[in-house]
Amino acid sequence: MNDIITTMFNKTFLEELFKPQELYSKKALRTVFDRLAHASIMRLNQASMDKLYDLMTMAFKYQVLLCPRPKDILLVSFNHMDAIKDFVKDTPSILSQVEETYRQLIEMYTPLSSGEFQLIRQTLLIFFQDMHIRVSIFLKDKVQNSNGRFVLPISGPVPHGTHIPGLIRMFSCNGEEVKRLQFRNGGNYTSALREGSFEMFGERVIKLGTNMYSVSRPVETHMSGTSKNSAQQKSVNTAPNPLAKEELNMLARLMGGLEVQKPGNADGGFRVNLFATDEEEEEALISRPDEFSYDVIKIQATMNQQANAELAKIMGDFTEEASEPCPSSASSKGDDLLAMMDGL
Repeated sequence: MNDIITTMFNKTFLEELFKPQELYSKKALRTVFDRLAHASIMRLNQASMDKLYDLMTMAFKYQVLLCPRPKDILLVSFNHMDAIKDFVKDTPSILSQVEETYRQLIEMYTPLSSGEFQLIRQTLLIFFQDMHIRVSIFLKDKVQNSNGRFVLPISGPVPHGTHIPGLIRMFSCNGEEVKRLQFRNGGNYTSALREGSFEMFGERVIKLGTNMYSVSRPVETHMSGTSKNSAQQKSVNTAPNPLAKEELNMLARLMGGLEVQKPGNADGGFRVNLFATDEEEEEALISRPDEFSYDVIKIQATMNQQANAELAKIMGDFTEEASEPCPSSASSKGDDLLAMMDGL
């Protein structure tokens, strides 16, 4: 992280960045973003880089779009800077670069008028207007629709320096109020908060630009009744599944007719559930017809002596008698598949 911040706040890079110029193109912005991300030992593949770039652009678009006032864009930038400064607070050399950037931002942008900030905001929104990439955290918080467009809130505090909408006041030529009209504003607005600090230190008040992953969110736990029962059974039942051993035993019988002793309390076969619950299966069993019009094919995997003899002969063709007796420890390495299955 220190490598990336050092490159981002390099003096030469910042001097070029603060020069009056036209807005970067999307291709140029992506190139700068890729080089900043690869300024450290971190390396990302193309898919990860695409996702990171999409997250960055959509998060910044959301912050610019929901700024209460055009001037609050500067407060959003200060929130970004505050988070970066917290990363490098123990590295004085990098911290001095960040503080110098603070001073340049304050010197260049705080004297601007509201109209100039509105022009900056409008230019940024035009740049991002064709980007409608869905972000999971925005979809989960219901601030973004499924088509990728953001939802503008109709509640909360109004911008600083404004009043709650719902009142029209009419004045005479002398500046005296002569009439008032009230109307429904269609929202649930509250009074404006105090203005955030535009200095290097101070409370920004506005939350846009802060870490959007710092808010704890509950995990989705909505499940159907069957899923809940299955989850409870999985959490309680930790015993090994006997069907796993039955499958191995069946494979052994099919390959060589191996006699496998079954535990006394084990199930005699496999059971296939075609219904969600046992009650549904019992109802289907009661309602089924007595006779069926189709034939039932039965497959028996019983012991076949002739097949066993042929299989043993084939296996014997692959064995070679050693010219010298092998030590007993090496004999364990020549166990065949059936013996290993028998050991299971």
